Formats: sequence, C-alpha cells, structure tokens
Amino acid sequence: MQIQLKGRTALVCGSSQGIGKAIATQLALSGANIILLARNEEKLKTICAELDSQQGQTHQYLVADFNDIHSVANVCKQIEQMPIDILINNTGGPAAGPAIDAPIQQFLSAFELHLINNQQITQAVVKHMKANAFGRIINIISTSVKVPLHNLGVSNTIRGAVGNWSKTIATELAPFGITVNNILPGATETERLGNIINNKSSKLMVDSSQVTTEMLAEIPMGRFGKPEEPAYAACFLSSEFAAYITGTNIVVDGGRTPCL
Repeated sequence: MQIQLKGRTALVCGSSQGIGKAIATQLALSGANIILLARNEEKLKTICAELDSQQGQTHQYLVADFNDIHSVANVCKQIEQMPIDILINNTGGPAAGPAIDAPIQQFLSAFELHLINNQQITQAVVKHMKANAFGRIINIISTSVKVPLHNLGVSNTIRGAVGNWSKTIATELAPFGITVNNILPGATETERLGNIINNKSSKLMVDSSQVTTEMLAEIPMGRFGKPEEPAYAACFLSSEFAAYITGTNIVVDGGRTPCL
C-alpha cells in the first residue's frame, strides 16, 4: 500500500515546528502541494524551501498569529480562494496548571486559540471540499480527550471541546465525502515537551533527567514519540485508503493512555 497524494493540496497549521512541521514534510513526500500556516515568517520560508518537490509539487506559506482570532480571520479570506483538499488543524497547547487556579481569561483565550480558529479555518476550506466531494480534516489534539492529564486543567477542558466539535462536524460533512478525524499524540519529542519537562523540573526543584525518567516510566514502549509518528498517521488519514474512517480518534502515544 503506497500513499499517493499527488494533485492534492494540504493546508498545515502550526507548521513552523514540531508535529506540524513533520506532517507538512510527510505530506509533501507523499506528493501533496503544501500551504504552511504559522506566525514565524522566517521559519516558514526556510521550511517551505526544504519541502520535497520531486513530484512537481508547489509549496507556499501564509502568516497568521493564532493568538489573535482577527489575524486568523484575515488569512481565511485568502484561504477561501485556495483549492484545499486536506486541512490539518494544529496549534500549541495552553499553559500548564490546575484548572481551579486558572483565570477566566485563560479559558477564553484557549477557547479562541483552539476551537474558534479551527472553526474559522474549516469554514474557509469546506466549500471547495464539498464541490469536489472530497475532503480530509484532521485535528491534532491530545490524549487528554480520552483521559485528563495531570496539571493541564485548561488544556484538558478545551481539548475536550475540540474533540466534541470535530465529532459533530464529522457527522455533518460525511454526506459530502469529507472525513473529520483527530490524532491524539502522547509525549512527543518537540519543543513543547522540553518546556513541560523544564517547567516541572523547576517547580519540583529536581533535575530534569528525573522528570524525564518518571514520564518515560508511564509509557509502555519506554520512549517518547517522534514527530514523524503522528505525521505518518496524518498521511494515512489524508489518503484514499481512509475514505471510510471518520469521526474518530487515532491515539499515537506508545500505549500510555489507560483506556481504549
């Protein structure tokens, strides 16, 4: 089984680093045209130039700050004019901390950052998808959709909202040949994981290696994930082979989540 996405165009949000960058890279290797979207234009320029183009693909980038829903709304005007077949909704998670201590504004900001921006961008691409009777919408969320994670109160709350939003639109868009699925990465070797480890290390006043060892002990496979691993799942879900998979979660976490 070979995944071939030649002729498809993918919009990959949060693609200047981490899992988003890895997804853009893998989709390009499978033949897709890539539109990168993030706020760091210099990084986007570099990544855009590095993407595989051996199958005649063309790649470009758009700039928007996901912390500002108006910035995203403006870029959606451009996105509406683009023939996008695959949408990867992805952005960095809210800050750590207990839910009970979080200011109300932190919940509101996280809601805009994740759910509202996902809604805006999805609305911008869905007209083309309906017209072509083909579309793939893939949301990069978190295993907290299944089991809340310790000390990630705001993230647990908002990720759950995004999960239910995606299930809702999966049902609404299924008659048009559009699938909507979620990838739930576990602890993955990204800049965000490094920040989580360092913050926990500082808070507990222990060495970061101790924090790392404790986190690895919770993962049956005994290692952190690589950004390429959720990216492989995204490539499959983007393909024709996943045409009958919609409204579900794909967990990529080395077995850490304690439920099916």
